[in-house]
Amino acid sequence: MSRAGLEAIVRGLADTAGRTADTGRTMPAAFYTDPDWLELETEHLFRREWLCVGRVEEIDRPGRYMTHTLLGEPLVITHGRDGHIRALSNVCRHRGALVASGKGEARRLLCPYHHWAYELDGRLAAAPDMPERPDFSIATCRLPAFPCETWQGFVFVNLDRDAPPLSPRLADLEARLRPYHMEEMRLAGLGEEVWETNWKSLVENYMEGYHISPLHQATLYNLNLTDLCRRIEPGETWFGYEVYFPRDLPRVTRGHPDLTPEQADACLMAMIVPSSGIGLAADYSSFLCIQPEGPDRVRLKFGLLFWGDWSQEQIDRAIALNEATMAEDSMVLESIRRGQRSAWHETGPLAPGHLEGTIHDLARHIGRRMAPALATL
Repeated sequence: MSRAGLEAIVRGLADTAGRTADTGRTMPAAFYTDPDWLELETEHLFRREWLCVGRVEEIDRPGRYMTHTLLGEPLVITHGRDGHIRALSNVCRHRGALVASGKGEARRLLCPYHHWAYELDGRLAAAPDMPERPDFSIATCRLPAFPCETWQGFVFVNLDRDAPPLSPRLADLEARLRPYHMEEMRLAGLGEEVWETNWKSLVENYMEGYHISPLHQATLYNLNLTDLCRRIEPGETWFGYEVYFPRDLPRVTRGHPDLTPEQADACLMAMIVPSSGIGLAADYSSFLCIQPEGPDRVRLKFGLLFWGDWSQEQIDRAIALNEATMAEDSMVLESIRRGQRSAWHETGPLAPGHLEGTIHDLARHIGRRMAPALATL
């Protein structure tokens, strides 16, 4: 990393730490464009934090599995015969071929290369024509496992095998989400895309309401209004805001009976740092699983969750609206990517806290998490 770029990022993070959500400023371009800074983020943030890889519904019964590449690491998420969901290395212990692909259901995972077979808990079950010897035993050979937890119907994985549990760290957020009963919602509109932008730009866009009314006039304008956004005081591991619906907005359902009238009339936007986003409403919700693939490239897995009785026609309309909204976001984020490369790019003031305070919150989170790494540079 260039010394000038690193110094600009350090100054920006220090400046952010000394500001409030109402007086925040944007970060310098190097924060988004420098590949060496992204390597530091990947090593000290993404590889040490819990990352969402999808929903339990994708592997909803014993025998089912789904594959996922997390920061370049091939994984297979299995629903074992014992009922446990696990995150296993998808790399055969023999010659390194990928054991599974896509999604499916199987009694065992069978490597296509030499038919080494693995139980869904990772134990090697068979290795054709391979004799036992001092450095190899079927009984002791298994696919490496990574910490894996389910939370609110989501599957989270941590590549740090010594990571502390996820659920206690999200207790305050879970208390806010519990009345919605996300674990009972129906999954639809699942997809995966790659966008030409920095991962932080995508998170910032997902987590601020200032752009809703200007950018989304053809999609969200009558549903979520910029003037009805309110920032939430951030927690240790998450930040967020609420956006209220117009009172006369037609709704398919008012959601779970546990919701208060105020909760039923608002959408709660929450980001579990660094990259697991939830847009939670009473009737239906959205989610994003985000991971960087380069300073200008980010992969996102996304979907919608529906509460109660929705017709397929209603679900299809919601999916189409979400796709149109995401297309608008993708377009402007690619524009931002180009602008951040300009020699004339400068930092600027953020809108007041209820509109862009979450951008300030993200930078503060990153500053705290990256402080130990920066201290060694």
